[in-house]
Amino acid sequence: MGASERWVGLDDVATHLGVAKDSVYRWIDEQGLPAHRMGRLFRFKSSEIDEWVRQDNEQEKVPNSVQDKPLSKSWTNESTSRKPLRKRGGNG
Repeated sequence: MGASERWVGLDDVATHLGVAKDSVYRWIDEQGLPAHRMGRLFRFKSSEIDEWVRQDNEQEKVPNSVQDKPLSKSWTNESTSRKPLRKRGGNG
């Protein structure tokens, strides 16, 4: 990473990683994706993004007792057992 490494925007990072912009926002909030706020915009250094991905891949290789356990049936069926949302407004 040189001093002349250019800053890239959200669209560039999403394209580079092959994901939607919403995923990039979620990873910033929940998983520590390195991002720098400049006013209302996020800016990124490609080298920091690539390093973050490498570190995440290394952590996945480490055995994890939670990952080794099969998912319980109640967890996997949770999303399908929810009641449908009611529409707002109207006569009812």
